[in-house]
Amino acid sequence: MVTNRPDINQVLSQMREMKAQVHSPSSSMPSIPKIGDQQGDGSAVGRADFADMLKNAVDNVNSLQQDATKLAQSYERGDAGVDLPQVMIGLQKSSISFEAMTQVRNKLVDAYEKIMNMPI
Repeated sequence: MVTNRPDINQVLSQMREMKAQVHSPSSSMPSIPKIGDQQGDGSAVGRADFADMLKNAVDNVNSLQQDATKLAQSYERGDAGVDLPQVMIGLQKSSISFEAMTQVRNKLVDAYEKIMNMPI
């Protein structure tokens, strides 16, 4: 019998408390306007530009790759604050983000080609 396991009643009561905090109208969470809604001063919330979103994603992938390269170089130099698991995790993060970005690019190119081949 496992003795370090929390009591199910305690877990359920904690979940209920969190749910009540989230759903209560006096929650400390600020209200977030939806895209296109009017703010209190009458101005509309700006829409996210696709080009900006894509640029931010590419910049994020680039920064992950640069960070991973710096970690690997620091490890190779023998810096005391850098260990091998940290380097490997950074390299895997950059690799996965690059692969995901490549897949997004492929889907965008495919969609563009389909649109261009549509009859008018």
